[in-house]
Amino acid sequence: MDATVLQTELATLRRTLHQRPEIGLNLPQTQHQVIKALEGLDLEITTGTQLSSVTAVLRGAHPGPAVLLRADMDALPLDEASEVEYASLNPGAMHACGHDLHTAMLVGAARILDARRSELHGDVVLMFQPGEEGYDGAARMIEEGVLEAAGQRVIAAFGLHVQPAGPSRGVFTTRPGTLMGGNAHVSITVRGAGGHGAFPHLARDPITVASEIVIALQTQITRRYDVFDPVVVTVGAMHAGTASNIIPDSAHMEATVRTFSVATQERTEGAITALCEGIAAAHGLTVDVEYTPRYPVTINEPSTYDFAAATIADVFGADRFEQLAHPLPAAEDFSHVLNEVPGCYLVLSAAPDGSPTAFNHSPHAVFDDSVLADGALAHAELAIRTLARHTGLTLQEGVRDAAR
Repeated sequence: MDATVLQTELATLRRTLHQRPEIGLNLPQTQHQVIKALEGLDLEITTGTQLSSVTAVLRGAHPGPAVLLRADMDALPLDEASEVEYASLNPGAMHACGHDLHTAMLVGAARILDARRSELHGDVVLMFQPGEEGYDGAARMIEEGVLEAAGQRVIAAFGLHVQPAGPSRGVFTTRPGTLMGGNAHVSITVRGAGGHGAFPHLARDPITVASEIVIALQTQITRRYDVFDPVVVTVGAMHAGTASNIIPDSAHMEATVRTFSVATQERTEGAITALCEGIAAAHGLTVDVEYTPRYPVTINEPSTYDFAAATIADVFGADRFEQLAHPLPAAEDFSHVLNEVPGCYLVLSAAPDGSPTAFNHSPHAVFDDSVLADGALAHAELAIRTLARHTGLTLQEGVRDAAR
C-alpha cells in the first residue's frame, strides 16, 4: 500500500473527525465516520449497546491466535482556541487529546492489514472505543466482549497515544512496567455550624478545617509514602460560603489522586479518609469523604514491551524509539485491557516541529497529523509480528509463507 496515499486519506479523515468532536459514550457521528471509512474492507463489524463503539474483526489467511489494537474516539469539553483551519465546529467540544489521530491511525492499520492479510497467522480485533475521558469506555467494551470478539480471547493488546510536545515529531516512547498512573476522584464535604463572622467561637467553621485538610493532604504524601512510589493529590475545586462575614455550615472540595502501583492505589483510599476524619474530629466537626477509583495503573508487560520496542526500532530505525525514564502521571482506561491480557501502550510524538504548542487537554493544543501513516504502520506491524511470534514463526518465515 502506498504510504503517501494512505497519509492523505488518513489526514482527511482525521480533520473531518476534528471538526465534529463528540464527548462521552455516545458518539453517533464519529461512529458513522469510522464505519464509513472501513467500507470495502473484509471485516466483521459490530457496534456496542452501552456505548457507540465499533469492533471490527479482520481474519487472517492462516489459522492462529488473535491480537487486539485499540483507538479511543471521544473528545473533551473544551472550546477550541488553536485557530487551525479545521478547528472544532461544535461549541464546547474539542479533540484536545489527539483521539481523532488515534481513530484515523487505526483505520489506516485496518487498510494495511487488509492488504497484507496473507501475512496474518490469526485474527486482529480493532477496538474503536468511546468514553476514555472519564467514562470508562474500555471497561464497558470488555463487558460487551471485545476481548473475545474474534471467537477466542486475544493473546496481546496494543494501543498508541499521541502528544503535541516532548520528543521530536515521529519518535515513539514507552517503558516496561508502570507507564501511566492510576487515578481516583475524591469528594470531601466538611460539615460544621454556621454563624456570624465576628463571633467564630459561637460557630464551627468548616472553611478553616477544609483549608487544614488541603495542607495536610500534601504533607501526608511527602511523609507517609515512598518517594520512589509516589502519590499526587491535587485539590482542584473548593466551594464554601456566600459572604465575607458569614461562616457557612459546610465547605466542599474535589480532588484527583494519581498513584503508580497497585499496592499504593489500594492503600490511598483509607489513608485519605482517615486523615480527613481525624482533622474534622479534632475541631469538633464531621466530614463526608467519597473516594471513587477510576482507572487502574497502566502497566506494560515487560516481555511485550521488549517486543514492541524491537519492532518499532526495526521498522522505523533505532533513532525513532526512546525508553521513558519515568512513568507519566496521566491515567488511561486502556489499563483495564492490560489488566486482562499482556500488552504494551506506546506514545507517539505529534509535535509540530519548530512550533511550541500546549500539552494534551489544552484548548491551544495542536497535533501534527503527518505522523498518521507511521502510527497506522506501527499498529499493523505489531499485530502481524505478534501473530507470527505466537505461532512459532520468525518474521522471515511469515513473509515467505505469505509469498507462496
